[in-house]
Amino acid sequence: MDRRTFNTVFAAAVAAAASTKAALATPAAGLVRADNIVLAHGLFADGSCWTEVIARLQAAGLNATAVQNPLTTLPEAAAAVERVLDRQDGPTVLVGHSFSGVLVTENGVHPKVSSLVYVAARAPDAGEDYTALAKTYPTPPASAGIVFDGEEGRLTREAFLRDFAGDLPREKALVLHAVQQPFQKALLAGRTSNAAWRSKPSFYAVSADDRTINPDLQRFMAKRMGATTIEVKASHLSLISQPDAIAALILKAAGR
Repeated sequence: MDRRTFNTVFAAAVAAAASTKAALATPAAGLVRADNIVLAHGLFADGSCWTEVIARLQAAGLNATAVQNPLTTLPEAAAAVERVLDRQDGPTVLVGHSFSGVLVTENGVHPKVSSLVYVAARAPDAGEDYTALAKTYPTPPASAGIVFDGEEGRLTREAFLRDFAGDLPREKALVLHAVQQPFQKALLAGRTSNAAWRSKPSFYAVSADDRTINPDLQRFMAKRMGATTIEVKASHLSLISQPDAIAALILKAAGR
């Protein structure tokens, strides 16, 4: 690489870093200060996947609640989120990982929700066929590792360790695999009736090394919604491998 090319590449890298820093330093339009955080988990997990992030939010003085997503049907999953939102006592940031980005999109119109955070998450438009959208990008490796027992789906151990939790210590990933919550096929057939990101301040954490949701698809969805976006060098489980970065984004969405 000659000197001129090096300078160009270096300047681009500096500009990209500055842009990310500026995005987190500038309040999003219409942002309301919130004391409550509701977090929803996606497939192959349960509410405990938010433990590391919750500890950081609590240390900052926020009230955090993890939803136990039943992973059965979209209406039942949305109802579980709705019940938790109803219990909040004021403005609330709604956060979703992976599949639960669908719930952020659907439930985010709730009057108590002040902003939305997507963590390596699906972000469909109202009525959009997410599966069809995802097929416009290369299929991520984890998809081949899903196995079904009748209507119940889960990830094999090999796929979980390599494609879902690839940047976690093996011992920790094995524990997470052991407690993964199976999902019902019917869950994936549901479509949202709302697109909360069209009216609420939105934030997105892209996982650059994701093998479960294509990172370019994540970038597309984040750009489409006009989200304040960060990119972390992480697997699909950035909320566990990069909890400081994810908690910081949530705090930003809470007006902190």
